[in-house]
Amino acid sequence: MASVGTALRELRGAQKSAKGVSLYSRFVNRPLGRYLAAGSYALGLTPNQVTLVSAALSFAGAAAVALAAPSWGLGIAVWALLAVGFAFDSADGQLARLRGGGSASGEWLDHVVDCAKLTALHTCVLIAFYRFPGEYGTGSDAWLLVPLGFQFAAVVTFFGGLLTEKLKPKAAPGSPAAAPSTVRAVALLPVDYGVFCLVFLLLGGGGLFRWAYAGLGAVAALFLLAFLAKWYRELSAVPR
Repeated sequence: MASVGTALRELRGAQKSAKGVSLYSRFVNRPLGRYLAAGSYALGLTPNQVTLVSAALSFAGAAAVALAAPSWGLGIAVWALLAVGFAFDSADGQLARLRGGGSASGEWLDHVVDCAKLTALHTCVLIAFYRFPGEYGTGSDAWLLVPLGFQFAAVVTFFGGLLTEKLKPKAAPGSPAAAPSTVRAVALLPVDYGVFCLVFLLLGGGGLFRWAYAGLGAVAALFLLAFLAKWYRELSAVPR
């Protein structure tokens, strides 16, 4: 089995295009995932096993939000679980490329876990708002609609983007990859999952977390409208 150093060198030349990726994913999550992929390769783990590690960490973080009263310590723990889970989510695909390519079942598992963790995390925030109204300042039932709306925007964006990629014509083999746009990479930061995880550092702030979470939810809804218009326009130009 190759050493971690050898695996890292091979992974540097097997990275996906940075087009359409935020600065956080490009400069934080993917590099961290590269180290995790190299370590997983040295340990003999499979990409599916790495996906399950990502799922376990992500669901543990989500469950902690629902089950424990908010505090600054809880916020750090939840953020760490979600952020490392996200890094392992990047590592599974990199590990698959390092091992010579992924499988249809592996890609399916990865996407199912991604959708499940999005749904679970917002559901757990809703439960937290309901269980700890005094700590979060969510005495009004109207606040319970915020996680539902955020979940709707996140899941539809995830599904719409995935389906659009499947329906768009594939680039011809050997075609040069489009250069990543720094402006786009910055613009996508508010809807990057890694940036979203940072809001849980504010759990100890109660109302501060509530408003920061609601603000990101409003941004997610606006981005959803923009994405839907863009994807529909792109697919309308595809010949039938």
